[in-house]
Amino acid sequence: MVSRYKHKKLTWIDIESPTESELQNIVLEFGLMPSVADELKGPSLKPKVDLYKNFIYLILHFPAFKHSHISQSNQEVDFVIGRNFLITVHYDAIDPIHKFSKEFEIESILDKEDIGKHAGFIFFHLIKKLYKSLQHELEFIGDELDEVENKIFLGKEKEVVGDISEISRDLLDFKQATSAHQEVLESFSYAAKSFFGKNFESHTPVIINEYYKISKAISYHRESLLELRATNDSLLSTKQNEAMKILAIMAFVTFPLSLVASIFGMNTAYLPIVGLKGDFWIVVGFMAFLAFLFFLFFKKKGWL
Repeated sequence: MVSRYKHKKLTWIDIESPTESELQNIVLEFGLMPSVADELKGPSLKPKVDLYKNFIYLILHFPAFKHSHISQSNQEVDFVIGRNFLITVHYDAIDPIHKFSKEFEIESILDKEDIGKHAGFIFFHLIKKLYKSLQHELEFIGDELDEVENKIFLGKEKEVVGDISEISRDLLDFKQATSAHQEVLESFSYAAKSFFGKNFESHTPVIINEYYKISKAISYHRESLLELRATNDSLLSTKQNEAMKILAIMAFVTFPLSLVASIFGMNTAYLPIVGLKGDFWIVVGFMAFLAFLFFLFFKKKGWL
């Protein structure tokens, strides 16, 4: 699906899941290289930046947004940035791009001047929108970490094991998807300076700074997650040790009592006490007395 937006002399073409005919029309209209057209047909494995005579070709991967309803762990966006045009290609719906298109339409209708003089500024505003959305996603993960922390100290250690694993997977997806952004954006900074000139030079550090915010947030959340996991494991281990200690004490107490019961249950010609008046209660009382002595012993040792 091809969506076209215009503002004065600038054109933005947004393509979702492009067909071969759609790509062919774009290639002819904007004079793209055949090699670029081939890469636009499907997702690429690695991000990159290529500088051509009349455009910059940029590939970036973003972690899948929670509202995208896709099964992949990341989403690819291809940017073809000319002087008067921007082409974005993605292979599934990306909510921040859809929101930006609405804002871009409003800007065009109101005929505002703050979009910029060339297509590099459209890319600048769009990439900021994408990173801003990632920040919101990370804030959501931060709220999940706070909820996990509260559950841990409410004694719900077992319940949060699955939550911790899920958050860990989300942060891993973020890290894997954005790990190459710094290198790609720095390469783009050099290409943009050559392509657009010095009037765009001050904007590329802003983009890189937006990436740094994401990177720092991921690192912070990963450190918090590791601390929470260690705390939760420690509390679980403590509870398990307590349970094992109680079971060991119970086994230690019941063993001699079982031995006494077995002795008096022996089928022999003579057993002491057996046959006396109240023999049953004498044996039971003796066993209770033994249990009480063991209780005092464990208490003195500090095992209870």
